[in-house]
Amino acid sequence: MIVVLQSELSGYFQQTYQHMFQLPLPLLEKLARPVIVFLVLVLLLRLFGKRELAQLNPFDLVVLLSLSNTVQNAIIGEDNSVTGGIIGAVSLLAINWLVARALFRHPRLSRVVEGRSTVLLRDGQMDERATKHESLTEEELLSVLHKQGFTHLHDVKRVELEPNGNFFVEGREPSSWERQHNEIMTKLDAVTRELATIKWTMTHRG
Repeated sequence: MIVVLQSELSGYFQQTYQHMFQLPLPLLEKLARPVIVFLVLVLLLRLFGKRELAQLNPFDLVVLLSLSNTVQNAIIGEDNSVTGGIIGAVSLLAINWLVARALFRHPRLSRVVEGRSTVLLRDGQMDERATKHESLTEEELLSVLHKQGFTHLHDVKRVELEPNGNFFVEGREPSSWERQHNEIMTKLDAVTRELATIKWTMTHRG
């Protein structure tokens, strides 16, 4: 009875080990899949523009969220093992590190891969060619400006869409948020000076 139980337990643990750690795919394929998918995604995001990274509307967000599920099977194949997952993660991190190092050492390559910033607005006037190229509407651009504290296009001197999807906004005058920040900092400076004066007076009186 004990021998039979030990045999069943041994078979159970062996089966569990195989399901968790045994690779159903060749190691080279496990390494190649994430690398290929990574490079293809970088190329596609470069071709389809920076607005996908900017997530200007719910559709852009849905696309990015869906990409992970879309390419999941291409990355892991018919493999749900822990070992396969670790190998896939290491492959993705390694290729990302290598690409980052290559871009750091070769600025020209970085400009080719990541692209350049796109000027969308100058002196309150939209650049129609640039906004058309990035598929940006005036309403979407206004939404970006509202988040920065600006109300109208003519309140802004310059707007750039950076390669990482962030917007650089330069106002003609300080925005309401900047004015409030400057007022608070001015008051804090005044309070600091008053406290320093009081401390100096009390020290010399003592």
